[in-house]
Amino acid sequence: MNKIIVVGNGMVGYKFCEKFVAASGNENFKITVFGEEPRPAYDRVHLSEFFENQDAKALEMAPAEWYSENGIDLIVDERVSEIHRVSKTITTAKNRELSYDYLVLATGSSAFVPPIKGVEKEGVFVYRTIEDLEGMLGYAAKLKAENPNAKAAVLGGGLLGLEAGKAVMDMGLEPHIVEFAPKLMPRQLDARSSQVLQLKLESLGLNIHLSKATNQILGNGSIVGMEFGEDDVLNVDMLVISAGIRPRDELGKTSGLEMGARGGIIVNNKMQTSDENIFAIGEVALYNKMIYGLVAPGYDMAGVAVNQIIGEKENVMPEDIDMSTKLKLIGVDVASFGEPFMPASKGHSIIFENKTQHLYKRINVSHDGKRLLGGILVGDASDYNMLHQVYLNGMKIPEDPSQLILPASEGGSSFGSVLDLPDTAQVCSCESISKGDICCSITEEDCNNLGDVIAKTKATTGCGGCKPMVADLVNETLKSLGKEVKETICEHFDYNRQELYDLVKVSKVATYEETLNTFGKGHGCEICKPLVASIFATVTMETANRQPTIQDTNDRFLANIQRNGTYSVVPRVAGGEITPDQLIVIGEVAKKYDLYTKITGGQRIDLFGALIHELPLIWKELIAAGFESGHAYGKSLRTVKSCVGSTWCRYGMHESVTFAIEIENRYRGLRSPHKLKGGVSGCIRECAEARGKDFGLIAVDGGWNLYVCGNGGATPKHAVLLAEQLNDETVVKYLDRFLMFYIRTAGPLVRTAPWLDKLDGGIEYLKQVVIEDSLGIAKDLDIEMQGLVNKYECEWKQAVENEEVMKRFKHFVNSDDTDDNIKFVPMRGQKMPKAWV
Repeated sequence: MNKIIVVGNGMVGYKFCEKFVAASGNENFKITVFGEEPRPAYDRVHLSEFFENQDAKALEMAPAEWYSENGIDLIVDERVSEIHRVSKTITTAKNRELSYDYLVLATGSSAFVPPIKGVEKEGVFVYRTIEDLEGMLGYAAKLKAENPNAKAAVLGGGLLGLEAGKAVMDMGLEPHIVEFAPKLMPRQLDARSSQVLQLKLESLGLNIHLSKATNQILGNGSIVGMEFGEDDVLNVDMLVISAGIRPRDELGKTSGLEMGARGGIIVNNKMQTSDENIFAIGEVALYNKMIYGLVAPGYDMAGVAVNQIIGEKENVMPEDIDMSTKLKLIGVDVASFGEPFMPASKGHSIIFENKTQHLYKRINVSHDGKRLLGGILVGDASDYNMLHQVYLNGMKIPEDPSQLILPASEGGSSFGSVLDLPDTAQVCSCESISKGDICCSITEEDCNNLGDVIAKTKATTGCGGCKPMVADLVNETLKSLGKEVKETICEHFDYNRQELYDLVKVSKVATYEETLNTFGKGHGCEICKPLVASIFATVTMETANRQPTIQDTNDRFLANIQRNGTYSVVPRVAGGEITPDQLIVIGEVAKKYDLYTKITGGQRIDLFGALIHELPLIWKELIAAGFESGHAYGKSLRTVKSCVGSTWCRYGMHESVTFAIEIENRYRGLRSPHKLKGGVSGCIRECAEARGKDFGLIAVDGGWNLYVCGNGGATPKHAVLLAEQLNDETVVKYLDRFLMFYIRTAGPLVRTAPWLDKLDGGIEYLKQVVIEDSLGIAKDLDIEMQGLVNKYECEWKQAVENEEVMKRFKHFVNSDDTDDNIKFVPMRGQKMPKAWV
């Protein structure tokens, strides 16, 4: 029996074992695996998730039992210290000696620690293992107990550094990113995309310091700061070093294997080292003079090594390795593919940039405009998977390539169906799963949903970046077979939003925890928590004050957070009607708190630049003047815009202002899958732009024409006619039914226009439901809406009258101090956040 020893039980070492078992059944071989860490292999790609629940088991790639069940000896917490190539044996640090026929080095890499004076001080950590994270958590807890305003820096602004920045935020410390280069993610992003990313991260609360060379770590025993120059010091209480990686190649050096000049064990395309019986895979392997720090190439190397050992010699590593990657850094999409940096000699670059939305998209195309060569996406990487496939497979691109990245409102066009991809298209690069593998698991095997396909193929189980495309492929394939497609909320609930809505309503569960325990599993996530909060709001009219921990940031603080960390305050001005006294109060409040004022497109006055502790003070003054929350922060009704109507306008056919106010006051506070906007125009001249809204009314002879499902935003669409020549009472009745039906059936974060597009039967079906009561639910919809209308409460008023709620509106948990890091500079006579200038 051939003996295989695997040195290293990280992700790539585990993947070697998994692929070996799948390929050979482990017959005629005996595998022994050594791991330095005290636990089986875990998912280091998603290491930052440890801060959410501190559950190491949740990151495990396979339990210890898996190894024994497959005839593999797993030895943890023991380092291999020597390789004896002549005798083909290894020795461990615990003086254990084993022989091998094949040796696989999967020792990975370690965190690079720059030779900085004082780096050994207490409070300096690396970001690499679960033990590192546990040490950071313990130290951060001690810091916060001593100083609620404690600060932590991350040395390194690359991929790992920004992940570490999220970790610092999750620990409740003030985060600072220190980068030697003049831009973030210098290996993946160009200067402009890096600047967009920086603006976004700064808006989320990260402090970015670029072009900083750290001379020394300050402090007597424990870190108190970082010195960059004689008068350039950053005071911090903790430092996380995430400045890159170095291959763990010491076994290669001491055993005389051929090494790279800057480290790494040199391998050929069979993953063999200079000793044909020793293989190196993952981040310790130097292939094509490169160390590949991504999961996918490491998994491919593991597969090649497996095939070489079992005798399938034709399977070798390709010459060119695709380094495309898609990540979500601190909730921000970042992706690059192909050649992200395109010299003019190779092709042309097309760039779309919108700094106000923190969006940057760049594609690089050949000189003849026929081939996609690469690109960069920041802020919105929803098209990454398809763009990546177009690049990989040399697929045809539009005559005007800019259509690939422009929004629909600016001439962009959507891609074709994912089923148009060739069967050979590699959809999951981590597991080398093709489009054909995914589709065949449905058409030729017994897979009936996304979960089945993942279990069968292991697609999406690596970095997870391919999950949207895999889900699309599964859904489209099932539809092509005439099968039902069910889209679940997330991994914690095996229901879609409509089903969970019905379950919550019928069972009368009262909290998120009760809902999760009754109908879900796990600990929940950022997808299902706000969704369940929305369901509670639309079933019981529960406000955002009751369960703040499941709300997103805006709902939690009843205000929109802005890019510099301040908030905007938007009082309701129903129908745009406001008294002179109320105008004066708004002006006085704005002057008192140095707020920037802006009249919005929805006929309201937005007050920008409020600090968190000022919000309740501002609300109290506005409430005293007769204002209430305008819900500009919620997935709820925002405004019902109106023209001046027949009271003033010589063309007005009906009194649009009064009716707009009535409608806005009826649906104020109404939570829904996405935000809602309405409009009421007094004649067909359409000054309220009613057909650009989720619902709109236009006055005509004989009453009102009611339009629904129009949207502004990135993909504007005109509303369509639902009914015409209606009196006021019928308009309200149809609106009640339309809105409740939308709330009941729309998916999370789906606006009314795309909801109607996906509704079987479209507008004609909607007419049957709302007007003809074809489903027999009209009375229920009427009663449900009236119940919500009757339960309305102003969330601002609730907040200022509740001491527990008021505790949220402090900068620091254990102090009444304010945050003096937010600075303002004058602009056009107003005080505006510095980041906006």
